[in-house]
Amino acid sequence: MTGAHSRARALRAAAAAAVLLLVLLAAQLAGAAAGHAVTLDPTPPAPPTDPADPDAGQGGLSIDIFGADGGPSTTVTALVGITLLSVAPALLLMLTSFTKIFVVLAITRNALSLPSIPPNQVLAGLALFLSLFIMAPVVGEINTIAVQPYLNGETTFDGALNAGAGPLQQFMLAHTRDEDIALMTRAADRPNPESPQDVPLTTLIPAFMISELRSAFIIGFVIFIPFLVIDLVVSAALMSMGMMMLPPVMISLPFKILLFVLVDGWSLIITSLINSYQVAGGG
Repeated sequence: MTGAHSRARALRAAAAAAVLLLVLLAAQLAGAAAGHAVTLDPTPPAPPTDPADPDAGQGGLSIDIFGADGGPSTTVTALVGITLLSVAPALLLMLTSFTKIFVVLAITRNALSLPSIPPNQVLAGLALFLSLFIMAPVVGEINTIAVQPYLNGETTFDGALNAGAGPLQQFMLAHTRDEDIALMTRAADRPNPESPQDVPLTTLIPAFMISELRSAFIIGFVIFIPFLVIDLVVSAALMSMGMMMLPPVMISLPFKILLFVLVDGWSLIITSLINSYQVAGGG
């Protein structure tokens, strides 16, 4: 017990010595910091500056829409490009051959009794590239007479827009029926135009879409006829054999695919679509 008490007294003495040492070190550090403290005089505040004169042209926001070579600046070109990309789907549907081609391909798929083969993505991609192939002369002419002069600073944006609308208007006029133009003119309560070139785009665009849909449905009707004959023959054969519970589509589908492959149906349809635009466009 005497040894335990002696060890406890030794621990208490060591703890007290450590606390005393820490207090001395803290007091020494505080004294050193007080000795090195420097008294700084307060700095007077700076006088306020006068506001800029708005007539002097300083402090205002200025946007330069022209580049160093006289053409549009990079910012304006990027803004126009983003705007065109945002409305590109609508322009693709209304001003090009995309709608007619896609409708014909979709009708062909339904005539084969394949509602999801090929998928819509494949048909849309094929229609897109066929539209680019058909519209290549028009796009090239627009680039030559409108886009490049605007980028080179030779014309304004309004001038480029009016110049670029010319080839597109000629393309739509070449593939739009006069009856559809007259229909939309009467619907808009406008006077009859003196020449096809005087038809405004607000009347020409819906008339062009109506003509494209009409042509697509006519082509689809022609495509449906041979497959309808196959369905009738298969249905009559099944009825004569008393197999009324067997779906005729299950039997006629292989014959439809075989006929379509033997006549090279996709090539015939695509060739007919391309030739229809070339003949109607005069070249």
